[in-house]
Amino acid sequence: MNKALVTGGAGYIGTHTIVELLEKNIGVVVVDNLLNSKEEAIKRVEKLTGKKVDFYKLDVCDKAALDKVFKKHPDIKSIIHFAGCKAVCESLENPLKYYKNNVATTITLLESMHTAGVKNLVYSSTASVYKLDTPALNENSPLGSKNPYGLSKAMAEKVIIDYATANPDFKAVILRYFNAVGAHKSGQIGEDPTGYPHNLMPFITQVAVGTRPLLQIFGGDYDTPDGSCVRDYMHVADLAKGHLLALDALENGVKIYNLGSSNPVSVLEIVNAFIKVNSVKVPFEVAPRRLGDEPSYYTISTKAQIELGFKTTRTLEDMCKDHYRWQKNNPQGY
Repeated sequence: MNKALVTGGAGYIGTHTIVELLEKNIGVVVVDNLLNSKEEAIKRVEKLTGKKVDFYKLDVCDKAALDKVFKKHPDIKSIIHFAGCKAVCESLENPLKYYKNNVATTITLLESMHTAGVKNLVYSSTASVYKLDTPALNENSPLGSKNPYGLSKAMAEKVIIDYATANPDFKAVILRYFNAVGAHKSGQIGEDPTGYPHNLMPFITQVAVGTRPLLQIFGGDYDTPDGSCVRDYMHVADLAKGHLLALDALENGVKIYNLGSSNPVSVLEIVNAFIKVNSVKVPFEVAPRRLGDEPSYYTISTKAQIELGFKTTRTLEDMCKDHYRWQKNNPQGY
């Protein structure tokens, strides 16, 4: 059986994607340094699917260790590359961490793939690579991030594109995705940020279960319908399925797709929907704008719909219910 190597596979999106791979009878090897994740997440995936995951705790920057994994598993034929850091605010405070973890890991991974003769890659990128000078974004929107996170992901994309140009039999799909929320319907795996949450939904759920006293909404005076930031949210299970569609779409060269719901929703709308659907209280206050936040952006995902068959199926209510179920079951995370 051919296997997929998943870097950063113990993380939020990684674990949900592994579930989809295993349910499609694709073998999985995971490498993760557990910087922002826990090995318990992999154990939960194994319990959910009843299937074994080959897990290695290592840093993707460590080529010698990565080479050993490829040698031990010569049946690895494809890579899904999640490993990296993803908080805009943190990247402004610690840019070198982001260039190392997002660019250097990609270079090392490609070197190891080259050594092992593996030629299929799905890369986890982000909408933050865009200039964000207009709210509606497609794959041809101008690049030009204003923060090291987005810049580091754009650099990694360029590394992949240049590598593919030099190696005509190399196949890659770059997925630029928007905001993933929700959790597995079982409530056994979900988003478990280390320390202070940088994303909205885990902050909401932590307040809802009482592990944090108050939600802060950063900025109430943006030029949006209710003054709060507007984003494109999709259920993590829908996003996970997008990675399997990307594996099926691999062909020589590099393809790029936006993945999102194409349904912009404001921060206040998310909060109010969460309160309503879960019948809980979420005390909040409007705080000053946060450095690096843009007022509004969302995807026009026509290309992914036509070429990949990608379409989100879960509603905002589903996202709120599933994320809360995860947090109620696991108030302190894994």
